[in-house]
Amino acid sequence: MTPPMTASCGVLASSSPEMMQTSPCPPVGASPPSPQPRGRPQEWHVPASDIARSTHNYIRSIVENMKIEPNPDKKMIALSIGDPTIFGNFRPPEEVVEAVRESLLSLDYNGYAPSSGYAEARDAVARYSSVDGVQVSAEDVVLCSGCSCALDLCITVLANPGQNILVPRPGFSIYRTLAEGLGIRTKAYNLLPERDWEVDLDSLEAAVDADTAAIVINNPSNPCGSVFSREHLLDILAIAARHRVPIIGDEIYEHLVFPGQRYHSLGSLSEEVPILSCSGLTKRFLVPGWRMGWIVIHDRHDVLGAEVRAGLQKLSQRIIGSNTLVQGALPAILRDTPESFFQDTIHKLHHHARVAYARLRRVPGLSPVMPQGAMYMMVGLDMDRFPAFRTDLQLVDRLVREESVFLLPGQCFDLAGYVRLVLTVPEEQLREACARIEAFCLRHYQGAFLDAPGLADNEVALPEDIEIADIFDKDEMAAETAPPPQQQQQTQACA
Repeated sequence: MTPPMTASCGVLASSSPEMMQTSPCPPVGASPPSPQPRGRPQEWHVPASDIARSTHNYIRSIVENMKIEPNPDKKMIALSIGDPTIFGNFRPPEEVVEAVRESLLSLDYNGYAPSSGYAEARDAVARYSSVDGVQVSAEDVVLCSGCSCALDLCITVLANPGQNILVPRPGFSIYRTLAEGLGIRTKAYNLLPERDWEVDLDSLEAAVDADTAAIVINNPSNPCGSVFSREHLLDILAIAARHRVPIIGDEIYEHLVFPGQRYHSLGSLSEEVPILSCSGLTKRFLVPGWRMGWIVIHDRHDVLGAEVRAGLQKLSQRIIGSNTLVQGALPAILRDTPESFFQDTIHKLHHHARVAYARLRRVPGLSPVMPQGAMYMMVGLDMDRFPAFRTDLQLVDRLVREESVFLLPGQCFDLAGYVRLVLTVPEEQLREACARIEAFCLRHYQGAFLDAPGLADNEVALPEDIEIADIFDKDEMAAETAPPPQQQQQTQACA
């Protein structure tokens, strides 16, 4: 009897083709295949994490769904971008640039810094923040990669998945983006446009529940441009104290307040409530791309204890420290930047706000709210008078297509029926944009004033008892009718 044939791999071989197919041998010298671990997929499938899938940039999500197709016959004017440097008319002072140049040339700041920042940089922030009777030490400061990073660390150190933080409505969407990606819910409290966007205190208190980990207070405000009074901030602090809830202060626009207003930091007013104040160089010093922010811990009674401070230190290690070149320049930046630079920035922003407000307040269907600081203005839309559009998003989309002017719809800030415009655009473009907005609204507005007979397409009928002087005060009329600076210079030269 002929013995069976044996393959070199030790598997019985056969002359039968069927048997040969069912008993393959690995290549000579190859290791036998490892067994597949239980539970592993048989094919490639690499999904994004729950954190990634839960993270949304709400402004980008809304804007990406728009068909931004500007009128090819008109130059695009974007009143939507919160970067004050993008038009080139707002620049940091020479002292700030020189400080970074010296930091770079020193070759002392090319390596890693401690995760919370160099001691001398943190000490500089502490001195900068020690105002209005507040004493801050370097141990109270954590340097971050921009104010958004500071907010991220504060939310993460205070809240667990399933808990909630309270955020303003309207408010900057970054709070939701940061929180919801971590499984932390956001609950909105309302701001009141009829009260210059003060917090609706009843709405705030009603939003607090057993799972509330923190309250976010943005002052001065993006998108509203509001600046809270000392008394109003004390009312907010009283609610936080009553419910034992710490506050995360988004104070990136600190000191950017218009004449007649005063900025009060939460840390300077709080006797009991712990405050994690987030700020940085971005807005006041006009260098958003440098990504230098910080957290200042205000906790007079050590409510947060060592655990939260240690938690911030641990979380800061995830970013391996912030920009070291800017850290090296930080003492000089915070010490040497002249007050005249800050005042010039405020003057230009305030002037732009008055120009836009004076022009838009006379447009039927629009209700601008004069800002008190920051870099933005919110404008209410009487949507019932614009029946061609169901939402502020549709109106903004058509405005781009017809007039090449881009505003952010209120939906981006969780408040429908409004638009936000930025005040950092050059004055000539701002005037042009407001004129186009007015023309657009006059075309699409339907109301009693525009139904009057004999009106041209671009005219608005006013009630008989309203004079132009009732619409503008003297300063606003001057702001509206004054020629641009270049034209003023030409007139003076001719004289």
